[in-house]
Amino acid sequence: MLKELKAFLMRGNIVDLAVAVIIGGAFGAIVTSLVKDIITPLIGMAIGQPDFSGIMIGSIAIGKFINAIVNFLIIGTSLFLMIKGLEKAQATVKKEETIVEDVLGPTEVELLADIKALLEKQQG
Repeated sequence: MLKELKAFLMRGNIVDLAVAVIIGGAFGAIVTSLVKDIITPLIGMAIGQPDFSGIMIGSIAIGKFINAIVNFLIIGTSLFLMIKGLEKAQATVKKEETIVEDVLGPTEVELLADIKALLEKQQG
């Protein structure tokens, strides 16, 4: 039974999945703080209190629904912009790695392959 449990826990990429869930939770906290502590107060300064929860149509709390939609749009936009920024940062790092590789020149394996090709060309 313990072997089966160990096999179950180590099956596939469960460790990678666990790391992704933990990092996702932490990233979710960052996005939530960005929206709650920075973007929403900025909107409040620009247009007044950004809270629609007081809007009622009879006994229907339509304002809470509007708040949910606005929060979704703000979170979605913030997440999109953060991911775009991360993609640009990753692209910059990859460009720097490529520049370093170009400066270093060919590897030993590449040089040996070139030498082998030249020797084969001379013999053939």
